[in-house]
Amino acid sequence: MSEHAGKTYRPWEPQRYQHEAHSPASKLPEGDLVFFLLDVVPKLELRRFYAPYEQELRGGPPFDPAMLVGLLLYAYCVGVFSSRKIALACERNLAFLAIVGEDRPDFRTISDFRKLHLEAFKAVFVQVVRLAGEAGLVKLGNVSTDGTKIQGNASRHKAMSYGYMQKAVERLREEIETLVTQADHQDAAEAAVLGSRRGDELPAELARREDRLVTIEAAMHRLEVQAKAEAEAERQRRAEAERARTGKTRRGKVPQPVDDAPADKAQTNFTDPELHIMQTSNKGWEYCGNAQVSVDGACQIIIACDVTDAANDKQQAEPVAEATLATLAQAGLERPTDASGVVQPIPATLDSGYYSEAAAQALAELGFDPYMATGRQKHHAPEAEASDVPATAKERMAAKVRTPDGKALYARRKVIVEPVFGQIKEVRGFRRFLLRGLAKIRGEWRLVCLGHNLLKLWRYGCATSAASITEKMPL
Repeated sequence: MSEHAGKTYRPWEPQRYQHEAHSPASKLPEGDLVFFLLDVVPKLELRRFYAPYEQELRGGPPFDPAMLVGLLLYAYCVGVFSSRKIALACERNLAFLAIVGEDRPDFRTISDFRKLHLEAFKAVFVQVVRLAGEAGLVKLGNVSTDGTKIQGNASRHKAMSYGYMQKAVERLREEIETLVTQADHQDAAEAAVLGSRRGDELPAELARREDRLVTIEAAMHRLEVQAKAEAEAERQRRAEAERARTGKTRRGKVPQPVDDAPADKAQTNFTDPELHIMQTSNKGWEYCGNAQVSVDGACQIIIACDVTDAANDKQQAEPVAEATLATLAQAGLERPTDASGVVQPIPATLDSGYYSEAAAQALAELGFDPYMATGRQKHHAPEAEASDVPATAKERMAAKVRTPDGKALYARRKVIVEPVFGQIKEVRGFRRFLLRGLAKIRGEWRLVCLGHNLLKLWRYGCATSAASITEKMPL
C-alpha cells in the first residue's frame, strides 16, 4: 500500500508491469469473439486465398493467409476498418495479439491482402451464411430488403460539370499555347546566355497544365459516352412506344429530338468516377454508393448484399432477389416447404422505394411472395380506404399489404432490416467506403456484412454449435 497526503491507495508498480508477459487467453473472457473466430477460421475453405502464393518462390515466406483472413474478419466485427488502425491494434490490443502473435503485419501488408482477395471473401460470405443456416438462424419466414447511402472515398469538391469542363479546356489550351510561345522565346534567350546549361522552369509549369488538360478531357469523354448510351436508350424507348401506338393518332406535342451531348450540369468526379452524387439522409449531397442488403427475419442474418451507383431503389428488387437465391443455393439452404413437401414462396417485405408492377411480378416469378408498400403514409394519418375491387396491380398490392397477414409481415420489416443499418453505421461506425471503384466498394461492403453475420453467430450463443458445424464442411 502507498500513502499520499494521508490517503491509502492500492499498490502501483509500472516498472514491474512492463516486463510481465500478458497472455490473451488469461486476460480475455473465455467466450470472447476472438476465440470464436480462431475456432471457425481454420475450418473454412480458404484455398483461393492460398493460390496466389503457391507458385511464388521469390522473397521471404509470406504471412499465413488464414491468419490475415481472421485478422480482417475480427477487425470488421469490432469496427476497425483502416489498415493503419488494424496494424496499430496488432501492437497494443490483446484480442488482435491473440490472432497475430509476435509476428505482426504492417499496414501495407494488410491493405494489399484486402485488395487482392476481395473476390475470395465472396466464398467466405456464403460459408458463413451456411453456418447460420445450420445453426438455425436462417428461417426464410420473412426476407426483408432495403438500401442505405454510404459516402464514397471521393470529395464533391473534386468534381466538375461538363459545361465548366468545356470552359476549363479552352482556358488551359490558351495557357499552354502562351507557355509554349514563352518557352520558345526563353529557349532562344537562354541559348545565347547559358549555352549548354539548363533553365527549365517554364517546361515544368507547362507539364502541369498539360496533365490537367488530359485529366479533364478524359472526364469529358466519360460524360459523353454516358450521354450517348442514355440517348440511345431513350430512342429505343420512344421507338417501342411508337410501335405500341401504331394506328392511333398521336396526342400532345411532338417530343424533342434526343441529344447525344451531355447536359452542361452533368458532373463527374476525378477521384472516383464510378460514383454518382446522391442526396443523403441529412438532406446534403455527397458522392455515395447505394448499399443493398437482403436480411432474414429470424436473427437478422444478411443473405445477400450489393452496392449500386443508382440513386434510388426502383431497379434493385430483382437483382437483390436473384443474389439472395444464389446465396441460398450455394450455401445449400433449402427453401420452405409445406406439409406435403411442396416448395413455398419466400415472404419478402420491401418499402415503397422498390415498388413497381414489374418488380413485384419479377419477385413472384423468382419464387418470392412480395409484400411491398405502394406509397408513403404520413405518421398518425388515417389509413386510405381500399376500393371494393382492386382493379390495378398497384391496388392489388396495397390491398394485400392491408390484410391481417400482410400487416403482420410488413410491420416486421422495420425490426428486421433497418436495425442492421443502425448496427453497421452507428455501433461499428462504418459510414464511408475506404476503397475506390465500384468493384472494390462491393467487396468492401461484403466484408462489412460478413462481419455482421459472424457477430450474430457469436452473440446468439452459437459458438459451440457453429464450431461443430464447420467440422462437417469440406476442406
